[in-house]
Amino acid sequence: MRNLQPTFWSDIRIPVRITPFVFAFFMSSIMAMLMCLVIVAASTGMAGDYAMRVLRAYKLAMPVAFVCVLIVRPIVVKLVAATVRQ
Repeated sequence: MRNLQPTFWSDIRIPVRITPFVFAFFMSSIMAMLMCLVIVAASTGMAGDYAMRVLRAYKLAMPVAFVCVLIVRPIVVKLVAATVRQ
């Protein structure tokens, strides 16, 4: 049986029309952080102030990644549709 009681998550849900922006936010947040972790470690090592260097890189990378995901997502959707058999 379904729980009809309101929950925290049901109170903060956002309209479905902004799904592409929510997708872009989560995708860019996760990918930018993973890339910053790897690139900072590869370029300057993990010693010393590694976490601060990652966060400085992330401060630039996340907004750039967000815009890129918004731009590239429609192209990727079309490419997938063209290459996947129905």
